[in-house]
Amino acid sequence: MTRLVPALLAMSALAGCATAPMAMAQPPMPMPPGMPAMSSIQPETTITLMGRGAIEQPPDVAMINVGVQFEAKTAAEAMAQQAANMNGVFAAVKAAGIADRDMQTGNMSLNPVYEYPNNARPRLTGYQASNSITVKVRKLDTLGKTLDAVVKGGGNTINGISFSVDQPDKFQDEARVEAIKDAVAKAELYAKAVGYKVKRIVTISEQEFYPQPPMPVMMRMQDMAAESTPIAAGEVSLVQTVNVVFELTK
Repeated sequence: MTRLVPALLAMSALAGCATAPMAMAQPPMPMPPGMPAMSSIQPETTITLMGRGAIEQPPDVAMINVGVQFEAKTAAEAMAQQAANMNGVFAAVKAAGIADRDMQTGNMSLNPVYEYPNNARPRLTGYQASNSITVKVRKLDTLGKTLDAVVKGGGNTINGISFSVDQPDKFQDEARVEAIKDAVAKAELYAKAVGYKVKRIVTISEQEFYPQPPMPVMMRMQDMAAESTPIAAGEVSLVQTVNVVFELTK
């Protein structure tokens, strides 16, 4: 039995070699006829531009922020005074034809008031209470009278006026067309400058459509005249922007 062991081991080793897979190098895949080598393929020449389209429209609504502000020795006195005057403001606004749905409380606050003497600790002198509402005026020809009514009703702060278009979406398609025209004009200009021409549009992505109102009008109480206060509404820009990728070619 001891003489057969070396022979059996040798036969097992030969059998293992026979069944082991042979490692062979795979030949590269042949390129189809007429197909250039990968190293010679050039990416397309593209340019990405933003187009902007703006439609100017006269505003048809105004937003005003009006309210009251009072200072008193105690917090209770300050709050009572602002509440009494604010009731007058609400009544005046409603009398001017503003619906409840077009009024919203914008801010209410109560803060301590301090004096700061030189080389001394701050000293509490009273409290300041304020309250304001944001009002949507749908008839712009009544805006001046509405502001006057607020003052007569007890309001002593007008924080600003802004104008907008109540339904801007109906002008969006016009702004879209202008935005695309703007992007195409830019692409043609850049392409010509570098000796190319525009071949096609690769992608278009639309950005947010938004109104760009004129600068808010800040009012001071001493500016309020006895007659109806004149207001200039100007125009509102309705702006659409798009990002466009163009392919250029020689």
